[in-house]
Amino acid sequence: MAIDNESFELLLATVQRFVNERLVPAEDAVEEHDEVPADIVDDMKEMGLFGLSIPEEYGGIGLSMSQECRVAYEIGQTSLAFRSVFGTNVGIGSQGILMDGTEAQKQEILPRVASGELIMSFALTEADAGSDSAAVKTRGELVKDGEGDHYILNGSKRFITNAPRAGAFTLMARTDGPGAGGISAFVVYADSKGLGLGKPDKKMGQRGTKTCDVILDNVRVPAANIIGGKPGQGFKTAMKVLDRGRLHISAVACGMAQRILNEAVAYARERKQFGKRIGDFQLVQAMLADSQAELYAGWSMVQDAALRYDAKGAPSVSDPYVSMLASCCKLFCTEMVGRVADRGVQVHGGSGYINEYPVERFYRDVRLLRLYEGTTQIQQLIIGRELMGRD
Repeated sequence: MAIDNESFELLLATVQRFVNERLVPAEDAVEEHDEVPADIVDDMKEMGLFGLSIPEEYGGIGLSMSQECRVAYEIGQTSLAFRSVFGTNVGIGSQGILMDGTEAQKQEILPRVASGELIMSFALTEADAGSDSAAVKTRGELVKDGEGDHYILNGSKRFITNAPRAGAFTLMARTDGPGAGGISAFVVYADSKGLGLGKPDKKMGQRGTKTCDVILDNVRVPAANIIGGKPGQGFKTAMKVLDRGRLHISAVACGMAQRILNEAVAYARERKQFGKRIGDFQLVQAMLADSQAELYAGWSMVQDAALRYDAKGAPSVSDPYVSMLASCCKLFCTEMVGRVADRGVQVHGGSGYINEYPVERFYRDVRLLRLYEGTTQIQQLIIGRELMGRD
């Protein structure tokens, strides 16, 4: 799955202009009001950003993983709230349906996801099931009656990105015994009776992104809404979805590192101390150089892993080596952007601690990248287990 190079380069140039001319000027307003303006969301829909990873046959653009990463890199060079608006549609919200859904599910849901008409969210995490995804407690009880087979869902989900905007959820619930094999993936519509939302979370950074709890109180879901039509496959679906999502997040981290480095270099050229630009001092140059070297290393990793992902036959990749590479990228790039952000604040000196400078905001925003879609420590476990499990 990919589009031709000429069409892709035109798309990439359009995204670059959109970031520079529409999104960057709106960053302060998003930070102040904790909301992405509706007209910008409409522009995103018109550009096709909600369907970047969805094949053309279902109304999307149909980018390959490597192409998607290049777009994510550009989108990463502005406030992360903008990407969050469509991020779950491109990634974890829709990819389970694309990878493992029935053809009927794909035909019904994916065109509306690609257009932005339907916002999808991914509901896996719970209060006691974060890194330990197999510990999901939300229950799905099968009921057979005159209205057809259906499941009654009870439980709650935590930290669900885009839940306040979502029209539907890819939601994991336990339909059988303990462990990963007892988990099923459902499509649950937000207007289902008994489904409620908690208060929007107040976060350290990424203002404009929306997360909250999802509460299920005897929510009735048709058995036909199990992704793929088979119970017990939900954990496998979730893990496949996360491989792609980790590469996407890694590319976003690299884009944000590039923006922070640009801000630091610009400041180092302007700011003068002791009669010289601070960028002429070698210790300041050392901080900039370290950031550039780490960014180059991270972006090289992402591009290599994304090409290997594509070579394995996306969208359904189950190669353990490629999964390990995705974890390597997630581990390195999200940690890397944290170090770049810290140096960016340091180069700015006291001004870097003042919120009128973008680096102060980005310093807070990038901290979350090391937590979602698998913490740094979970990536280390994945990598270590793969290494130890090889012949």
